[in-house]
Amino acid sequence: MTSNLYLDYNPTISTLPLADLEVGKHFYWEIFGYSLHGQVFIVSWLVIGLILSASVLATITLNQVPRNNWQNIMEIVVEYVQGIAKNQMGSNFGEWVPFVGTLFLFILISNWLGALVPWKLIHLPEGELAAPTNDINTTISLALATSITYFYAGLKKKGFSYFKKYFQPTPVLLPINILEDFTKPLSLSFRLFGNILADELTVSVLTLLVPILIPLPIMILGLFASSIQALIFATLAAAYIGESVEGHH
Repeated sequence: MTSNLYLDYNPTISTLPLADLEVGKHFYWEIFGYSLHGQVFIVSWLVIGLILSASVLATITLNQVPRNNWQNIMEIVVEYVQGIAKNQMGSNFGEWVPFVGTLFLFILISNWLGALVPWKLIHLPEGELAAPTNDINTTISLALATSITYFYAGLKKKGFSYFKKYFQPTPVLLPINILEDFTKPLSLSFRLFGNILADELTVSVLTLLVPILIPLPIMILGLFASSIQALIFATLAAAYIGESVEGHH
């Protein structure tokens, strides 16, 4: 992204460029006239491939008593996500477990790849590979998907009477209730983006300053923080869906 700053020192003659500031570099793909961040798609496909591979390995030979490690791991993950959904949605949690689970796994694995893989060793024509969740476009997409899902959940359960919630507990609060639905995706996306970007920047700076010992505990702390961010996003998504379906806060 390039930003140019100009000073009109004499409007009748010309303009003098004071600065030419470039913020961030990206590897772009031009497809049908659209510029796409290639590095985000590459790592996102890698994350999706890892999730699909783990799912296939876990379900190739299903047994009532798990006999392979992959089935054990995936059953633990599914039970964990079911617990998140049930706590936030109550009895109607079952049909939303796949959505909440997909969000949780995608964010968790993206964050872990960003914290563990030395992406700087892979050179691109422009920019560099990193966790998809350190790109604001990814986090906004995930937040918008969550918003669309909880609107769909509310309309599916209550029909057009779902919109009565905007007039409760009093019609005076209509603007605030509408504004709340706009702030939810903003808070979801910027929280995840800010935390992951800050963690990666911290590790990068410390690696440059003290390349041997100091970055390791920071990376371990980053793994923990990345896991918490995935949990928070999935929990809030489940809570918003539960609020739409059950009508509770």
